[in-house]
Amino acid sequence: MADDEVSDVLGVPWVARTLQLRPDGVTARTGIPPVATLVHRDEPPRRRAVLYVHGFVDYFFHPHVAAALAEHGYDLYALDLRDYGRSIRPGRPPDDVTDLGLYSEEIDTAVRLLRPRYERLVLLGHSTGGLIAALWADARRGLGLIDALVLNSPWLDLRGSWAQQHLLTPVLDVVGRVAPTAVVARLDPEYGKALHSATGGEWDYDLAWKNSDFPVTAGFIRTVRRGHARVARGLHVDVPVLVLRSDRSGPNKGWHDELVTTDSVLDVEQIAARAPLLGDDVTLVTVPGGAHDLALSPAPAREQYLREVTDFLAARLPDATPPAPATAAGTARPAPTATAPPPPPPAAA
Repeated sequence: MADDEVSDVLGVPWVARTLQLRPDGVTARTGIPPVATLVHRDEPPRRRAVLYVHGFVDYFFHPHVAAALAEHGYDLYALDLRDYGRSIRPGRPPDDVTDLGLYSEEIDTAVRLLRPRYERLVLLGHSTGGLIAALWADARRGLGLIDALVLNSPWLDLRGSWAQQHLLTPVLDVVGRVAPTAVVARLDPEYGKALHSATGGEWDYDLAWKNSDFPVTAGFIRTVRRGHARVARGLHVDVPVLVLRSDRSGPNKGWHDELVTTDSVLDVEQIAARAPLLGDDVTLVTVPGGAHDLALSPAPAREQYLREVTDFLAARLPDATPPAPATAAGTARPAPTATAPPPPPPAAA
């Protein structure tokens, strides 16, 4: 364990490192600077790594994903973004943002720490984290900071009627600018209830950090819709992209029997339609029976999701460094350490 790491809530061998971030707009109001948290297993490093970015009102509690990736030679590092999960600080509103571009700082910081240590680095984002990851990868193209982008049910468009998409968006753009904290909706709690072990699901997580009945503000919707508009205009991500989705969307309001075997949050057809706009090398994979968070799907969809990810990485990211030639004494020379240029400042969403 490094000196700046502490034991994580997931228990041994997980550790967490606090990333100090620059003051932001919330700091100007509260005096409290933001932090992010980088979580990983305290084990001898492998040659490759995956950096995970969670979704809205979410955090990392997926050790089974780390175990599956480890079997294929990847260390998993997970970011809890500012004001989410482990990074929530008293006095700062949790789980809210008015500019997705702010998250570039924590991704840049994590990549700056990881890139020199690993031959391959993959960025993996879920839902809103998938949108954030795609925008970041587009803004950082040409720098060689990551080798692939994997998106688990990315939020690339607004689910809803034509009126909600085309008439409500400009209204919320104005409201989100002048009254960013105005509550315009609430998350439907039923999907969260279907996931959590206390209400019949498979997963045990901190309900203070992943709250399925959370207010959605105008400022948040405004910045997300601006991100959607950037995707609609076309991104130019310059690494292989894997987009994964469920095969069907279920109702996103109220209880139904397929909450965790369909995407009951997003529209899977929208994901499929927007995926080709991410870059020139995009693979779309459908996981039958998958939940919105495919990693939390019931078996066998969960296993298929993990297999699709590891198969894609094996096919698209062959070893960066060939086996080192033997010296006269019969020992292998150490592989060179990868380096990367310092990251540029965060890009606005």
